[in-house]
Amino acid sequence: MKKILLPLIALTMILFMNSCQTSKQVPYMQNIDTISLAQSRMLFDAKIMPKDQLRITVHCSDAAAAAPFNLTISRNVGSDGSLTNGTGSLQTYLVENDGTINFPVLGRLHVEGLTKGECERMIEQKIAPYLAKTEKPVVKVMLASYRVTLMGDVSSPRVVNVGTEKMSILEAIASAGDLTIYGQRQNVLLIREDKNGEKHAHRIDLTDANFINSPYYYLQQNDIIYVQPNATKAKNSALGQSTSIWFSFISISTSVASLLVNILRD
Repeated sequence: MKKILLPLIALTMILFMNSCQTSKQVPYMQNIDTISLAQSRMLFDAKIMPKDQLRITVHCSDAAAAAPFNLTISRNVGSDGSLTNGTGSLQTYLVENDGTINFPVLGRLHVEGLTKGECERMIEQKIAPYLAKTEKPVVKVMLASYRVTLMGDVSSPRVVNVGTEKMSILEAIASAGDLTIYGQRQNVLLIREDKNGEKHAHRIDLTDANFINSPYYYLQQNDIIYVQPNATKAKNSALGQSTSIWFSFISISTSVASLLVNILRD
């Protein structure tokens, strides 16, 4: 009996120690009351990048005057390749690798590096000469391909479509159901691609509130967040396998010993 109890006691102590260690590493922003958040005082605007898809609409008091600047699809292609009549939908503009889009009437426009507000004002100025002086065109630009990816030890790994064109890393994590208890909060990996297509890896410590002041608090389009498992999960995984083998061995040994005892009694 003692031979069985000792491994059980040791196993209980290991699990208890692991749980205590994990509980100290779980809370986010543990030092938020001791740091200054003045640097986080900013309004975030996403920058347009190559391979973004833009939805651009031009509105005028005279609908006919705005029509040439709104690129729409009036006919749809069926599954068999045939053309069918449709109500017309707004076509998106793909930003080319050189940072330009091909805009109706105006031709090539360089939009890479602009916020959507800056893009709107630029287009308004460029179409003004084509309109009556009394017209005050309104241009709306939206990023139709703003998304971020969450992987690893989160409750629900997913690709998140960001309709507001603004998402913090905390909002992204919450949309994936938060990190699991085994997610490593001190070493979250953020992979970000710049305008030249080069990838950069950044490490974020969610237990240190200073990340709120960093340029990685707000996510950019196509950011990838990977949460790796902590040491506790690795230990528990190895411990679970060895424990199963140990208890299987004990069970078999007990059965054999019981059988031998019964045989010897006879």
